[in-house]
Amino acid sequence: MEYADLVHELILGQVKRKLSRTYKDISTNTKGEKKAAYEGFYPDMVLGNHGIALALLEVETADSISEKQADNWKSLSGLGLKLILMIPKDQKVRVTDLLWSKGLMDKISIGTYEISVQMP
Repeated sequence: MEYADLVHELILGQVKRKLSRTYKDISTNTKGEKKAAYEGFYPDMVLGNHGIALALLEVETADSISEKQADNWKSLSGLGLKLILMIPKDQKVRVTDLLWSKGLMDKISIGTYEISVQMP
């Protein structure tokens, strides 16, 4: 497994654990899996309560952020649910610029993450 894939899966697991207090129905699609669908799309996570989908979540790494991926975000944001992007903290400016250029800034929520190791 590549480093970017490992980070993706790690963040997906942490976000799922954190959001499990708010959302009772959480379905995930790990790398290469297509288990949880929403209207023909397979986001990283489908969040819901009582059988009703409320939000979609995509975890991105520095390597996965691109114009092509922004087109995927546009498709997902057009499904009528809240779309949450989890991105590396140091990529926030890049992603914000990309969202503005695609006209998506008002349709997508951004969350950030960073991996930090502190030594004594």
